[in-house]
Amino acid sequence: MTTDSITYGTTTIEYSIVYANRKTLGIRVEPDGSVLLIAPESASLETIRDKAHRRAAWILRQKRYFESFGIPTTERQYISGESHLYLGRQYMLRVLKTNRNAVHYQNNILEIECKDKEEAGEILQKWYTERAKIKFDEYAKPIVEHFAVYGVKPQSISVRKMEKRWGYCTKDGNIYLNPRLICASRCCIEYVITHELCHLIHRNHTKDFYTLLSKEMPHWERWKEKLERMMR
Repeated sequence: MTTDSITYGTTTIEYSIVYANRKTLGIRVEPDGSVLLIAPESASLETIRDKAHRRAAWILRQKRYFESFGIPTTERQYISGESHLYLGRQYMLRVLKTNRNAVHYQNNILEIECKDKEEAGEILQKWYTERAKIKFDEYAKPIVEHFAVYGVKPQSISVRKMEKRWGYCTKDGNIYLNPRLICASRCCIEYVITHELCHLIHRNHTKDFYTLLSKEMPHWERWKEKLERMMR
């Protein structure tokens, strides 16, 4: 991943570039205002900058859109109009009283159906946990398979509520992930998984640990910082 910037009027737009095996160049604005350009492996920097310039107005509109949500408060009421995160995206909450309990999301809306609106928060947290189990397994699988080259494999990867940790690796190789991670982007989740897998090789945060972490995820500091900033 590399970083670059363009000037649009009097505004400087900074963005990160990720090269991938694809034919078109895509642009994504994250809820924290960061901008990501996903480019074909053959794309030149000039082509990328030209695309960024042509989409600059849209990028700024998206940034203003996310800014309009304001800073999420710690104390949630789980009522319509609140802003909530799921996999790094910001959603507007819609709470409906129906004859069943369910959660759906589409476009920028996260909808909770509930028999009793007082239970909306409990229903959403249960849904978060269920989604966390599914998505964490999905994201962890290729990383675990890759770590086999070091001769290690976790005994298990599961979800556990934790107050002050995103992840934890036990001495016998069981990895636990905080279900709140489901609110973060995939890269942030993959950072925590990679971090804990590195502990299967180096138990403590030694120089060798960080050397391995940097080798497996060269820009891990970016995702750690983003995770901490987004989840405050």
